[in-house]
Amino acid sequence: MKNLILTTAALALTAGMAMAEGKTIRMGTEGAYPPYNFINDAGEVDGFERELGDELCARAALTCEWVKNDWDSIIPNLVSGNYDTIIAGMSITDERDEVIDFTQDYFPPTASAYVAASDGVDVGSAIVAAQTATIQAGYIASSGATLVEFATPEETVAAVRNGEADAVFADADYLVPLVEASGGELMFVGDRVPLGGGVGMGLRESDGELRGKFDAAITSMKADGTLNTLLKKWFGDETQTY
Repeated sequence: MKNLILTTAALALTAGMAMAEGKTIRMGTEGAYPPYNFINDAGEVDGFERELGDELCARAALTCEWVKNDWDSIIPNLVSGNYDTIIAGMSITDERDEVIDFTQDYFPPTASAYVAASDGVDVGSAIVAAQTATIQAGYIASSGATLVEFATPEETVAAVRNGEADAVFADADYLVPLVEASGGELMFVGDRVPLGGGVGMGLRESDGELRGKFDAAITSMKADGTLNTLLKKWFGDETQTY
């Protein structure tokens, strides 16, 4: 899923244990990446990860609340203690794992894809939009194409619509509903590119007990089929499952 590139080594500071007795666990998310997470009309965090996170907290017997944070600072603010988990479509990568810990994946590894406004785009030499501080952006930067970066995923798609970019490169699961709703204005081009190692919850390295509780809850959801049901509900019957 969406893959944050860490640009600083100054995040080794930890914020202490999240499992103090009676503590409410703060679930950090972006709230801007449907259907993984978004803010609904009532101003609340919604989407696949909201439903998943609430179920995980219930199974782990934890009291949880949701905190919205911009993507480009989501790891630093976890480490500094603004919340206790990241559940925001974040792919598990070796680079991130040097700074934070991850649960097992709750979304299998999937592909990134290109979307353009015409089918004649050569993605190898095109101007391609990607969200800043993502592995998608890093991939484009090394691909020979011209990278233009934007702070939010909405802006990357808008860049294609208004002609600032020839294509956008992002998680295929994020792009599919946008293409389907575009009435033919947007279309997939080029090959899909597998990136990342599945999506997991990020936690501070000091919070091993909390990670263990969420791991056990994810395992139980995989075992009883509940996780597959949620994946199909939010991403369709053709999505990868466990």
